[in-house]
Amino acid sequence: MNRSQLSQLAVLAAVAAHGSFRGGAARELAIAPPAVSHAVATLEDSLGGVRLLARTTRSVAPTEAGRRLLKRLAPALAEIDQALGAALETKDRPAGILRISAPPLVATQLMLAPRLGEFVRHYPDITLDLRIDNAFTDIVAAGFDAGVRLGENLEADMIAVRLGGPQRGAVVGSPAYFEARPAPSHPRDLAQHRCLRQRFPGGRLYRWEFEKNGQIVEIGVEGPLIANDNGILLEAALAGAGLVWLFEDYTRDFLAEGRLVRVLEDWCAPFEGGFHLYYPSRRQMRPALRAFIDFYRHGTGTDR
Repeated sequence: MNRSQLSQLAVLAAVAAHGSFRGGAARELAIAPPAVSHAVATLEDSLGGVRLLARTTRSVAPTEAGRRLLKRLAPALAEIDQALGAALETKDRPAGILRISAPPLVATQLMLAPRLGEFVRHYPDITLDLRIDNAFTDIVAAGFDAGVRLGENLEADMIAVRLGGPQRGAVVGSPAYFEARPAPSHPRDLAQHRCLRQRFPGGRLYRWEFEKNGQIVEIGVEGPLIANDNGILLEAALAGAGLVWLFEDYTRDFLAEGRLVRVLEDWCAPFEGGFHLYYPSRRQMRPALRAFIDFYRHGTGTDR
């Protein structure tokens, strides 16, 4: 069956229901009466000339072949109507698969994971497909609805929506590490320390950034470990392997428990850009994405 036949079957059902090519059937289908008649005739021709409707000057009624066809066709047409109705109902309702790309730290610790359970409970018709990756993903080419990154790393043609406040770095080490070494008081003192370094997805090593009273300092630290995963660097720091630069929120609980000690705090200025959710400007925003943004920005969702 081709698409034309599906349309012709719908016309046949409407004509049989209204008993006329004109009037009700044409109005229901929003097409001209001659087009109604032509559709039925074309369908009959495609079936080898089987007559599906008996025509008189006063009425139109299904033939025996037409009645058998319509009886078997009715459940399928009803299912199609229900499916179309359901699609129309979801036009403005958050639903469907929502694909989000985010780096591990953001997804697991700082922003997304702590409230994922609440989000999926609030929006049972949304399936959240969260892809965790440190790489700077081309969300359009990869088929994502949106991504999460630091604002300073976003491309100019993306619409960016800020999630949360400014982020701030923290240089931390374990109490055991500082038992044998004095705490640095200036970023240049890091040359005398073992530092745990982060490698970006493109291969570049992160140079630790500091700012105080308008003075900006970047330090290419040295040390025993390089990794592209903050979790590994954190575990190494907790074990006394060296100092590590991490986002402040990531270290907060460990500092409160006394498992880490913070240094150079007065040199760690906030990143004003903060984390943003971004999506292609040429796309119309889906209700599911709007719900996600509202939920993580304001703590409440749009109407379900």
